[in-house]
Amino acid sequence: MIVSVAMAGMTGGCVTVNAPDKPIVINLNISITQEVVYRLDGEAKSLIQQNPGIF
Repeated sequence: MIVSVAMAGMTGGCVTVNAPDKPIVINLNISITQEVVYRLDGEAKSLIQQNPGIF
């Protein structure tokens, strides 16, 4: 038991963490697409066709 604890102590490594020399760059290529779908009531559609200058 003592020998296994001693072996574990000898084989345990040292971990070092260093900051990188260059800054970390994260490229985010994001594409946003918006689609607008509209439906008109039959009466509204005919009203717009009768009065094209309404808008």
